[in-house]
Amino acid sequence: MPPAVESLPRQPHPRKPTCREASTRPILALRAGADTGLPALLLGSDLRQRFLGHAGVFRKNIDLDEQYPDLVEQENLILRKCRGVPLAIVTVGVFLADKPKTVFEWSKLNEDINVELELNRELETIGSSILGKIYDGLPYHLKSVVLCLPIFPGDYKVRRRRLIRRWTAEEYSRELRGRSAEEIAGTYFMELVSRSIILPCHSEIGTRKGINSCQVHSSISEIAITGEENLVFKLEEGCSQNTQGTVRHLAVSNNWKGDQSELERIVDMSLLDLEHTSGLVDHHLKHIGKLIHLRYLSLRGCGDIYHLPGSLGNLRQLETLDVKGTKIINLPKTISKLTKLQHVLAGYLEAEDDGIYESISDGLPKLMRNKLGLMTVFSAGFCVACCAPYRMKQQIDIDGDVNRRDVCTMCCCAMLPALVKPCSAGGVGVPRGINKLKSLLTLGTVNVSGRRKTTLQDIEGFTRLRKFGVAGINRSNGKELRSAITHLRRLESLSVWSDPKHCLDGCLDDIVSPPEKLQSLKLYGRLGRLPDWIRKLENLVKLKLQSSQLLEISAAMKVLGSLPNLAILILLENSFKGDDLCFSFQAESFPSLVVLQLQCLDVVEMVLFDGGATPRLEVLRFGLSSYGGCRLRGLECLPSLKEVGISNPGRYNEYMKEDMLQQLYLNPNLPVLKMGN
Repeated sequence: MPPAVESLPRQPHPRKPTCREASTRPILALRAGADTGLPALLLGSDLRQRFLGHAGVFRKNIDLDEQYPDLVEQENLILRKCRGVPLAIVTVGVFLADKPKTVFEWSKLNEDINVELELNRELETIGSSILGKIYDGLPYHLKSVVLCLPIFPGDYKVRRRRLIRRWTAEEYSRELRGRSAEEIAGTYFMELVSRSIILPCHSEIGTRKGINSCQVHSSISEIAITGEENLVFKLEEGCSQNTQGTVRHLAVSNNWKGDQSELERIVDMSLLDLEHTSGLVDHHLKHIGKLIHLRYLSLRGCGDIYHLPGSLGNLRQLETLDVKGTKIINLPKTISKLTKLQHVLAGYLEAEDDGIYESISDGLPKLMRNKLGLMTVFSAGFCVACCAPYRMKQQIDIDGDVNRRDVCTMCCCAMLPALVKPCSAGGVGVPRGINKLKSLLTLGTVNVSGRRKTTLQDIEGFTRLRKFGVAGINRSNGKELRSAITHLRRLESLSVWSDPKHCLDGCLDDIVSPPEKLQSLKLYGRLGRLPDWIRKLENLVKLKLQSSQLLEISAAMKVLGSLPNLAILILLENSFKGDDLCFSFQAESFPSLVVLQLQCLDVVEMVLFDGGATPRLEVLRFGLSSYGGCRLRGLECLPSLKEVGISNPGRYNEYMKEDMLQQLYLNPNLPVLKMGN
């Protein structure tokens, strides 16, 4: 199989956590004394809970003294030998989880630890040794994905979807019994989490999958692996380029001093992952069309990329194209040749983006604030920039070795089109012929503002599409959007941004038959009222609204409260604009709600939770954009509440804080109150 090449991500500078953070973060597998900003040792009850609890031997909290008294002595021996090092504790616990809970098994493990201590006094080798034992016991399909994990530096945070799509591109997972390759890869991810091979990071609020990212054990790369293939080879400072066997993954560190021409000769690769690579500019992609075996290409987070070359059309095997977080505003015409594409991810979305035209014109004299004046001034400026590229680099802070071609591309392919036709919320324009991409499962975010109605008509034919994001919606293309939504019967996730100068009011009405499988819905733009078809979304799990300016608050909450599977509700700035001074979560409403985020509800004076409402609510996040304002009532009536998070706490007076603490004190669950920015 062709190798994969990627750029090693830079490690973020560690930040010392607050007392609150240190007590609530999941404890990661750390080496003793590592400079990570988290405590290197576990002591007392924390140590025992980590060993026995949900991530350890019994996968649940138990009283060992009462239920397994014969094991107490062996437990004490194990914990003393681990000396509070999380890596050793976690890996020992995971190793024993699948073993019989007998004195014989635990004493046998104690003997193995004694051998490790005699051979090497470094305590961290205990964790590495036991990780090796866990690896030896893995089924074959999991061993394959584990062997490619060392491509990431130890304890580096990796997105879940990034791993899953990499595994799929390298054919570690395949479609099986009606389940897609990505779904199978998702089960691999959860299996590795359950075995503590990878450690889940603190879940982000509002995720349907529960775990958005993870960290890889720093000792994974040290597991003794026998075999002919050297799966991961890292080019870094001081390393030898001579390697024996087949290299499946080649990682290039930013401190490598080798000859770039040697890398350009590597064309037989299936995966190119350059996510968040610093210094990457347009001319570095000049020969991308030679990598004809590529199935996965990621430029995510490369903020100095403005243009994709036409040679992209040569990558006929490409399945995933991720350019999210770049400055690309139009995809090349040749993308229509990539008939195997399954995932296209693009855009740098910020809701309520007023467009480049408006932001620039505000700083000019009134006589020059028309489009002709702007075009004249900036065309001249762009010509100067192309003649002096390094001066342009200083002005806009490009982090890369730009040349004249890069600057010309940036001006002509990004800045000038944005002036002629204001961008819509960072979506990308797609060319004609996009209807040929019948294999698409994910498409977003597409800009359909202006005269791009045909794009929505083409998208109607993507019958396999599961995730769709679209920007630039207004009344002139609302009919085409409604038709597209009606035809996308397999759609699971839908995100819609209005055109900056328009609204969504009337654009989403009259959808008689919405997608039955829709689980996530995000709407950005003025609605006035909720579309009637939302009440039909029985499988909806997540709803996010921003700038919707709903007028009838009580009616909207009644509709949302009747959705049987709604687990995540996020109401951001300007979600409401009605005259109601209070809205309530009524008894028996929101039966499945687990996460609730209410942000900047300044038009509301009170949010009330009636007894029997939101019985499963665990996390409540709340924030104001101005001082005083909205208050919470009924927190003591929420039986499952675990955490209340308050953003911008400086906007709450002491009376409001004390009142909130009193309500939480009366809650039998004793939820935690977190104050943060």
